[in-house]
Amino acid sequence: MLLSCVRAEKRKLRRSPIWLLFLAVPAISAVYGTFNYNMNRGILTHGWYDLWTQYTLFYAIFFFAPLIGVYSAYLWRLEHRGHNWNLIMTAPVRPFCLYFAKFCAVTKMALLTQAWLLALFAIGGKFGAGLTGFPPPEILLWLLRGVIGGLAIIALQLLLSMVIRNFALPVLIALGGSVAGLLAVSEGAGLYWPYSLMIMGMNSNRTEDVMAGGIWGFLLSCSVFLTVLLLTAGILLTKRDVNA
Repeated sequence: MLLSCVRAEKRKLRRSPIWLLFLAVPAISAVYGTFNYNMNRGILTHGWYDLWTQYTLFYAIFFFAPLIGVYSAYLWRLEHRGHNWNLIMTAPVRPFCLYFAKFCAVTKMALLTQAWLLALFAIGGKFGAGLTGFPPPEILLWLLRGVIGGLAIIALQLLLSMVIRNFALPVLIALGGSVAGLLAVSEGAGLYWPYSLMIMGMNSNRTEDVMAGGIWGFLLSCSVFLTVLLLTAGILLTKRDVNA
């Protein structure tokens, strides 16, 4: 049942307009990051690491969560049309399978988005900033950690888009959550706010690894938030009745 739901969500994404955002949002971060790096070469002296701070300045802090919000809202929009919730609640599959299939689809989109950012980072560093060599291996680790930190955001945005029929409101909540996440990180409370976890995982706007020696707390926080959000979605879908 779950595999059938996953395939259905994949079909929704084919020829979808969100691919334009998928391409454009990381590209905006790349163009800005490369330009800002070139304008500040006098003080940015750590090569690839300093370029990374410029790429993640807006991407991790302001762009990633709203982009996940758009992915999530798009996948729920069909279910919110007309009386399609009636079909969901009476379909021969567990309602949670539909939610988890969307979770898998958005997670795949997040992975692709991170891979696209990595490609832009390598191209921008070599040809835009004229850096020698290749991106350091830590960058790949930080991108993967960003996906792990982003899982809680994915689960939360899918939950918000499930209960809120409006397309834009969950995206605005994601933006506000990201701003609050930046404040939480600056106050040393990033592990206690789901929108902060991606910022921390990406090592956003930092040249040194801020989580060196603290990875287990990060993973525990990601696991707790993800578990709570998935359980909440399952409970809501189990108790939600057919809408007349």
